[in-house]
Amino acid sequence: MILAVLVLAVLAAGGTSPAAAQDRRQNAPGEFDFYVLSLSWSPSFCEEAAERGNGGRSQAQCGGRPFSFVVHGLWPQYERGFPEYCQQPSPRLARNIMVSMLDLMPAPGLIYNEWDKHGTCSGLGERGYFEAVRKARAAVKIPEDFLQLSEPKTVAPSEIEDAFIKVNPGLSPTAISVTCNRSRLSEVRICLSKELQFRACEEIDRRACRRDQVTMPPIRGG
Repeated sequence: MILAVLVLAVLAAGGTSPAAAQDRRQNAPGEFDFYVLSLSWSPSFCEEAAERGNGGRSQAQCGGRPFSFVVHGLWPQYERGFPEYCQQPSPRLARNIMVSMLDLMPAPGLIYNEWDKHGTCSGLGERGYFEAVRKARAAVKIPEDFLQLSEPKTVAPSEIEDAFIKVNPGLSPTAISVTCNRSRLSEVRICLSKELQFRACEEIDRRACRRDQVTMPPIRGG
């Protein structure tokens, strides 16, 4: 009863609660704090797809060209939480834009999904969003040791972070996190400002892999 009275008093005074302020911004296109560039270790994805019996559906990514890290997405984020599906139905992504991104995101379904779920929250048009994806990927250098991995590698998540930090000036331990699925490396996630500069992101860092070591399956195909 006391809480109800307090809420009514706030509303009568023209004020809003922090939760209400968050609700007004939730899923509003362009209203977010920073991006996460998610880089997926493709060999792990392909091994897991094969184990689930989905190898055929993953043929575009797993059947030919040897991929190492691929772009999973560029995700608008709040300091806590994130928006998604900010336009429903989402504007139809032009096929020529999808095709233009296959070198970085080697699956049509992934590209369409990322536009619907995350791109519509960027406040950018379809071309502008995928230009931002390409610029974000270009801003991050992949450590040389991971580009031609021909044998399985067992490594601590902190070593993966350190390798990225070493070759990317300005990238700090608070701006990168490693995720894992079972015992395998899943993704490296790097936080970027709206201007695509490295920036800290405590919540993303807290969701990092807690294993002492992860396995990096070797690069497939070629």
